[in-house]
Amino acid sequence: MNQKHINPWDWQGEFGYSQAIEISDSDRVLYCAGQTSMDAEGNPVHHDDMRAQTKQVLENMKTVLTDAGFDFEDVVQIDCYTTDVDRLFENWDLLTDHFEEPSCTLLGVDRLAFPELLVEIKPTAVK
Repeated sequence: MNQKHINPWDWQGEFGYSQAIEISDSDRVLYCAGQTSMDAEGNPVHHDDMRAQTKQVLENMKTVLTDAGFDFEDVVQIDCYTTDVDRLFENWDLLTDHFEEPSCTLLGVDRLAFPELLVEIKPTAVK
């Protein structure tokens, strides 16, 4: 797979994402459900702790990606939903440490599927 990052401006680099990514010579695309801070039994964990919830989201995402034969480096798009944009930005380093400048959408929402959840991230991966 070949990736070409399209960034007509420079400012998005400080946030660790690309405006667009062109994919060529790919074999597989993985569309994932949004990942949240849930344990293996489907219970919300780390109530009111944005950093711990974001870490759990990434752990759950890693499990899904690995089970499908993908990794974080294959993620080309993330859609982020959060009940507190400012608190997520305070922990944005967790995302930039895991992804190689995917295209990104960030939305502030009133609530997620369970009221205890603060963040949900939906990745799309390509190989």
